[in-house]
Amino acid sequence: MASYNAILAPKLKAACLEATPKESTLSNGTNSSTRRHLGRCREDQRVGMTMWFNQFTVLLQRSMKERRYESFNTLRVFQVLVGALLAGTMWWHSDYRDIQDRLGLLFFISIFWGVLPAFNAVFAFPQERAIFMKERASGMYTLSSYFMARIVGEIPMELALPTLFITMAYWMTGLRPDLGAFLLTLFILLGYVLVSQGLGLALGAAIMDAKQASTMANVTMLAFVLTGGFYVHKVPACMAWIKYISSTFYTYRLFINVQYGNGERIAKAFGCSGQNGNNYGDGGPDCKFIREDLEGQISPWVCVGAMVLMFVGYRVLAYLALRRIRT
Repeated sequence: MASYNAILAPKLKAACLEATPKESTLSNGTNSSTRRHLGRCREDQRVGMTMWFNQFTVLLQRSMKERRYESFNTLRVFQVLVGALLAGTMWWHSDYRDIQDRLGLLFFISIFWGVLPAFNAVFAFPQERAIFMKERASGMYTLSSYFMARIVGEIPMELALPTLFITMAYWMTGLRPDLGAFLLTLFILLGYVLVSQGLGLALGAAIMDAKQASTMANVTMLAFVLTGGFYVHKVPACMAWIKYISSTFYTYRLFINVQYGNGERIAKAFGCSGQNGNNYGDGGPDCKFIREDLEGQISPWVCVGAMVLMFVGYRVLAYLALRRIRT
């Protein structure tokens, strides 16, 4: 029955839909036959949806059982804990006015949680290619049910460790002591992790070779980090376009906005404000950092919109790449 519903039922449905227009023009006696065909097609649709959800449920359970050991293995937990402790120790209760140090901390978080999820996700589909092709060739499940189970099953696994990291590092480093600011930082980080994971999934599905995909992920993240806005402010024109497709750039800007807003408060603290409240002048290196990193930055809503597009777009690209694989 499972094989019939997965393989023959869609063909029967297509045949019913093709036969319906022709039969509807016949006599009233034939209309009853048409109604029977339509009823059979609707029943096949319900059976098809039921089968899809059954496949999704089984694949989701399998994915979570497999991924929980990989996501929470001792080495990965140790890596995250050490990263949080190092960040907390290096920036222990940093001062709000230490702008250069604070920006370094925010960019370190952006790098750490941009690279780690991307490199972990890039191996997902290449490692499962043989099993995936075998099961798909036997008609065990549809591509959409497999892909959705994989995506949904990884979300709780991928978000637990970043939550632990930012909970430790945020309060140890003395970032803005406000619950709302902490929650905003947490949500930005979790969204960034999912976007970086989507990038790794797209590269892995497109290349389907673990070594080549990891190399491409390395090059891509390197480009994103260099154009993220911390190392270089005046990016060459030939490379300026990269920052607009860089998730690191948008995440870094969102982190800065949560901590410093538009920079007016910190500018007044340093005496950098002019009469219009935005002219920071040449009041020293701190005023220069305020002018370059805080003043006139891209709108937070634009950053959020770009991150949402990347979250959806990378996964759509991964799905389309998997569709190219012939079983």
